[in-house]
Amino acid sequence: MLELSDHKHNCVYRPNHIARMPLLYPTRRLTPEELDEQLAIGRRRSGAFVYYTACPTCSACEPTRLEVQRFTPSRSMKRVANYGDKHLETRIRRPSGDTMRLELFNLHRQQRNLAATNDNYSFEDFNGFLIESCCDSYELSFWYQDALIASSIVDCGHESVSAVYTFFHPSYARFSPGTYSILKQIEWTAKQGKRYLYLGMFVADNQHLRYKARFAPQERLIGGKWIAFEQPLADWTDAIGVPGEQEESYPKK
Repeated sequence: MLELSDHKHNCVYRPNHIARMPLLYPTRRLTPEELDEQLAIGRRRSGAFVYYTACPTCSACEPTRLEVQRFTPSRSMKRVANYGDKHLETRIRRPSGDTMRLELFNLHRQQRNLAATNDNYSFEDFNGFLIESCCDSYELSFWYQDALIASSIVDCGHESVSAVYTFFHPSYARFSPGTYSILKQIEWTAKQGKRYLYLGMFVADNQHLRYKARFAPQERLIGGKWIAFEQPLADWTDAIGVPGEQEESYPKK
């Protein structure tokens, strides 16, 4: 891989902190086994790039993964899954950009305060962040009648699936679309015969990333070792669904 960028910038996860996220550009498409290797050492994909955290004074970001065969949904999660399965349709395809998805993406960012600025993404920004990929990627989209209410982009390795980003319509909160989308990703990962679903970064004091601790048992990469957390975080409510990752489109073209 080629390292293209290694600059410091204001952290989008923790205000008043400086972040460093080196960008790596694969010189060819990653094989499923190579993607597994990247995920296992805490790296993530954004567009055609791979990145990781290397912040000078902070180690709050903890890569998180579930061993899907061991995952145990809570009673409230089971209610979310049952309700969604009765009313929603899940479609799976290769990621592609269109006006409907771009508008939903921008609405999600602005109404859930995930945007660093008031600027909407263009097609080029959106495609560069989610649609372009250096590995095998899919979209799980969720529909209520003919309305697209949520979209999840995932990457697929040999034994792993990585949840890249989920965005959803705030008006359909009754379906808890954030929670529902993760539950369907767990289900799909298991059906594909994969071992792990990677949920991205957990940050304990960030409201947009803390929700991941509700899904357990899980492991987090801390100090270079995967540490098991058997019990879920219990101080979150399903009423509002999962807030959505505040992985602020890094890098943005």
